[in-house]
Amino acid sequence: MTRPFEGIRVIDVTHVLAGPFAAYQLAVLGADVIKVEHPDDPDQSRGAGTDKELNRRNMGTSFLTQASNKRSITLDLKGEDDRNILKELVATADVFVENYRPGAFEALGLGYEALAAINPRLIYASFSAFGQHGPRGGQTAYDHVIQATSGIMAMTGTADVHPVKLGAPVIDYATGMTGAFALASALFQRERTGRGQRIDMAMLDVAMILMSSHMTGYLRNGAHPKPHGNRHPHATNGAFATKGGLVMLGASNLRQQRRLWTVLERPDMIKRTNDERDADHDREIAVLAEIMLTRTATEWEEFLQARHVPAARVRRMEEAIADPQLATRGVIHRHAGASGVEGGFGVPLAAFTFAHGGPRIDTPPPTLGQHSEEIRKELERSRE
Repeated sequence: MTRPFEGIRVIDVTHVLAGPFAAYQLAVLGADVIKVEHPDDPDQSRGAGTDKELNRRNMGTSFLTQASNKRSITLDLKGEDDRNILKELVATADVFVENYRPGAFEALGLGYEALAAINPRLIYASFSAFGQHGPRGGQTAYDHVIQATSGIMAMTGTADVHPVKLGAPVIDYATGMTGAFALASALFQRERTGRGQRIDMAMLDVAMILMSSHMTGYLRNGAHPKPHGNRHPHATNGAFATKGGLVMLGASNLRQQRRLWTVLERPDMIKRTNDERDADHDREIAVLAEIMLTRTATEWEEFLQARHVPAARVRRMEEAIADPQLATRGVIHRHAGASGVEGGFGVPLAAFTFAHGGPRIDTPPPTLGQHSEEIRKELERSRE
């Protein structure tokens, strides 16, 4: 079954996480993604990850994460011959993605105007920390720097320990997912208008959008988001110690809190309004803390979920990956191996499924320049 982006060619001149992850989303949905890297200074993610030997081989786990279904060619874009090869590729492409310092590609004669002159239908996406323009346009950053800049760190942690960086580079990956949505939207728009598009993706913008409800609250009444740790404004949301482990309760709305207090045999604690819940917050915390100590976190999860009250034992990643539910979702793809990688490994595929023609991994991550000769021959044939 045909996937959404089959027949679409993407030129991926990106590195680290956000840009490569955006191109990866199109690759698993059928796009021909050609990854362009400098022969002596490849994608930084090739040397990063949990396996030091793979890092030394330029096949680090950070690179493996987002390189399946891609082809790799090496080009030194400071050289005129290699720039011309890139331009030839652009002439055959639908999408061009780069995430270098704003202005760097314009200085090489590879900016949007130059490449759009070669291919007016081109979707040209630039990923950066702060955007292509503005007071911070020339500044650079990584995920953790944007966490500090955006205010996400300041609202993360506990009242006593904050600011705290989020455990995963969520802004990078959210920027990649948002970027893929922008690319898909631009391609859909092109089908209607026939025109290409310039996309300006900024990590800071994505970070602000990730805080949307907090931002709206602040803009309405100046309320600064405060770090609540594992607590929530409503007592029936939050983590509690148990006989064994932590359990996270999620009785968020009035209906769920009624159900929770009912199954806990404390009907006297049921509230009719959120104002009543807020007024009784501290007492609710104390009551719940005592009750939760009567069972283990696993027992509470099973008991409450069986009664339609959201709850979960706090797990480590190894436990989450072993959850049978994930096996039914196809979130993880298992590679038997790859060039430069002995033995199997798993990578993320997609956070959704299609009834037909959905995301799929066909080829393992490429070694540096693995497809250089193949791609150059394709260009030679196109010149004939």
